[in-house]
Amino acid sequence: MKNKISFIFICFNLIFQTAISQEEFAQNPIIFADVPDLAIIRVGSDYYMSSTTMHMNPGVPIMKSKDLVNWKLINYAYDTLGDIPELNLTNGKSTYGRGSWASSLRFHKGIYYVTTFSGTTGETYIFKTKDIEKGNWQRVSFKPSYHDHSLFFDDGRSYLIYGSEKIKLVELNEELTGIKDGSSEKVIIENASKPAGDNIMLGSEGSQLFKVNGKYYLFNICWPKGGMRTVVIHRADNINGPWEGKIGLQDLGVAQGGLIDTPDGRWFSYLFRDFGAVGRIPYLVPVKWENGWPILGKNGKVPETIELPVSKGLIPGLVNTDEFSRKRGEKGLPLVWQWNHNPDDKLWSVTERKGYLRLRTGRIDTDFLLARNTLTQRTIGPACTGSVSLDVSKMKDGDFAGLSVLQKEYGLVGVKAEGSKKAIVMVSANNDISAEIQRIPLHQDQIYFRIDCDFTNKKDEANFFYSLDGKIWNPIGETLKMKYTIPHFMGYRFGLFNYATKGTGGFVDFDWFRIKN
Repeated sequence: MKNKISFIFICFNLIFQTAISQEEFAQNPIIFADVPDLAIIRVGSDYYMSSTTMHMNPGVPIMKSKDLVNWKLINYAYDTLGDIPELNLTNGKSTYGRGSWASSLRFHKGIYYVTTFSGTTGETYIFKTKDIEKGNWQRVSFKPSYHDHSLFFDDGRSYLIYGSEKIKLVELNEELTGIKDGSSEKVIIENASKPAGDNIMLGSEGSQLFKVNGKYYLFNICWPKGGMRTVVIHRADNINGPWEGKIGLQDLGVAQGGLIDTPDGRWFSYLFRDFGAVGRIPYLVPVKWENGWPILGKNGKVPETIELPVSKGLIPGLVNTDEFSRKRGEKGLPLVWQWNHNPDDKLWSVTERKGYLRLRTGRIDTDFLLARNTLTQRTIGPACTGSVSLDVSKMKDGDFAGLSVLQKEYGLVGVKAEGSKKAIVMVSANNDISAEIQRIPLHQDQIYFRIDCDFTNKKDEANFFYSLDGKIWNPIGETLKMKYTIPHFMGYRFGLFNYATKGTGGFVDFDWFRIKN
């Protein structure tokens, strides 16, 4: 009996210790927010990551981490991609879901390189700097736009590996300002999805190329019909091939990414997962090497925990509260903010009124999605709340200002000025039809708005509130069923907006934006 009790005690203790140890590890997803198409490099003990933000500006965010789990925004590759109507939200044009796509991130001979491409401009972009944190990027661009390319340096030469289904290789010139004279594209893998079968819905793309112990490893993502997003890995002894391929991972739809090692010799694969309205969220899976192949996951599965330090949260590294207080000489915005398309810099300020963000109207708009100068931050999971304090005393007839959750099927809570009167309104664009759901007369100049987002288990609901004193919150309108749409191709974002529908010259002052989860 005594031995039996001792055995039970030992088993209980082992279970208890395992539970404790797992709590000390990082959890998947590593980042519960829209950080898709990630590319990661390690330089010494520092990790750097780039990602896709498409129509948002500044663009191609650069993040830094010491442990692969806790990331902080440190830079962007560009302020604006180009000066054309689609990027400026002018002439009734936009570039939702386009802008710049999947980037490549490299460190070579003391230089950091970030590359991307754009279907909007039809060009490929290469940015380089000696100091990735301070920037001072040198920028070149050239045609065509090389889809989902990976920049790769090898034996004194530089290449782009790119394409969909047919994976191609092209050599760059020494200055990396374009294609090498006399060089032409070469198909190195004719049917990159073949390891996943013949019934493919989305052909292999998202190329990321690595060289480990003299061998080349190419990561792609494909999507078999009736299946899920799948990691396909090819390897070769020569960059030109021949290449042999196999399925690298097929679990939960976690796919598209590549390899990263740690200073102590461990390997991981960074990937992402489509997760409803919050967007495409990053995962890490452990990698072991067998017979010259990287083996992803644990028994072919994505683990819930990773033997890395626990996350300290996404606030303040990737999203953050902003009281809009600036020290003398500070005129800009923290890196957590991005504008929806290119902003008109003449119409916003954090210095005209101390401690406030001022958004002025400068033209007439009748569509929220085409209005300029909507300032955004990511929403984060599993649940989060965004709120603002707003002075609406200088609004003009026809102005509409407030807080949004931005996607094609958006939700707004704000103030509409109509003649000498103002009203609190909630607008929903559920099922692609923008409609005012509720309005309440407003008889004061200070107003507070809040939006609660719940992404737990893809619940994907947003609820809207207003307050007259910043303490008592009242629901307004209806629950928005948030939907991730392909036209916008981005997780929902909180947005601060102000636009005119009748006449220009009005403005609103945001006292603060606060986010919590």
